[in-house]
Amino acid sequence: MLAVCIASPLILEIVLFWKNDSFSDGLKSLEKDLSLLLFPVFILGNYQRVQFIKIVQYYSSVTTALLLFFFVRFFVFYPELVNKYLNGNDLWEMGYKFADTLGIHAPALNMHLAFVAICNLYFVFYSFSVNETLKIKTGRFIIFAGSFFFVLFVNTRMALFNALAGFVIVFFLEIFKKYNVLKVLITFSILFVVLSSLLYVFVQQNPYMKQKYSSVTFAYMDKIGKLDEIENPEVKVFNALVTRVSIWKSAWELSVKKLPFGVGSSDGKPELFKYYKETNQQFLAKYEFPTHNQFLDFLLKFGILGPVVVVLYIFTIGYLGYDLKNAIIISFFFLFFTSNLTDDFLIRFDGIAFSGLWFSIFGSFWLQQKITVDKVKPIL
Repeated sequence: MLAVCIASPLILEIVLFWKNDSFSDGLKSLEKDLSLLLFPVFILGNYQRVQFIKIVQYYSSVTTALLLFFFVRFFVFYPELVNKYLNGNDLWEMGYKFADTLGIHAPALNMHLAFVAICNLYFVFYSFSVNETLKIKTGRFIIFAGSFFFVLFVNTRMALFNALAGFVIVFFLEIFKKYNVLKVLITFSILFVVLSSLLYVFVQQNPYMKQKYSSVTFAYMDKIGKLDEIENPEVKVFNALVTRVSIWKSAWELSVKKLPFGVGSSDGKPELFKYYKETNQQFLAKYEFPTHNQFLDFLLKFGILGPVVVVLYIFTIGYLGYDLKNAIIISFFFLFFTSNLTDDFLIRFDGIAFSGLWFSIFGSFWLQQKITVDKVKPIL
């Protein structure tokens, strides 16, 4: 049953494959989901061999080290961008340019980095719980601080929000269940000071961040669905919430017209772009914005069944975390759920593979714990 949940987006693609207007485009969309079959087969099929803590530890440490390498490379090979940044010019583009050098969309990269930072914080607390040496504890803290810096450097709003939310989840689940109230307060105070200091230093070096998280984000909210009435919308609202809401409004209207089975997985974007033109939304049509919401994306493509499958897929991860009372899994669920409210990561191979891989690892860990519990149950 767990394998079926992981493979549910692939199953939905197969069941509604007949809705695609193009056979070849339908196959291209289908093949992106094949990893959701392979991961359960090879990972869940060998769940006894999965060493959850060790895998997460290697993943978070190695990813942080790789990002440090690419960060240094960025400074060496793109000095003109670095100079612009240090001189306070075009501060908004730095994180996106860095992500482009890695061949990945900045919000997708920062979703990964937020999870890495959360895992690294978990291992800071873990080092105290298993009483590791001061040298190792210091090393873990430095790795955590470095990973959080990269989240700030790429600087996407949802990733920063999810990283901070994940820190809170890890803190309360890992600290409250192990220490008394005084130690909790002391630890929280230290963590708060460290994070606040990092944020303060970064914001001082990047004043655009103040605008991005306030006036830029919430500007022109009275122009939902009427973005062409704004002078130079490319400059003023390209990354604003009003643009997202305008896209969602159009996607919802079109989805309702295409119920009950949607337009097909390969036709979601073309049909949405066509609808922009039909409703005379020239700005959205010019830049061909996708839905930026996974629930609406699947509603448009697959009709009523689409959001049901997204809920099944994402919230099963949440159930695993809740059942295990595991901070890493709960944080991943919250991160992936909220990220898919403002983006659509189950249409991108990196998002599909990222979630499918960790879903399978989490599922293996859950199976290990459940089978262990079953074995030790007394016979009545």
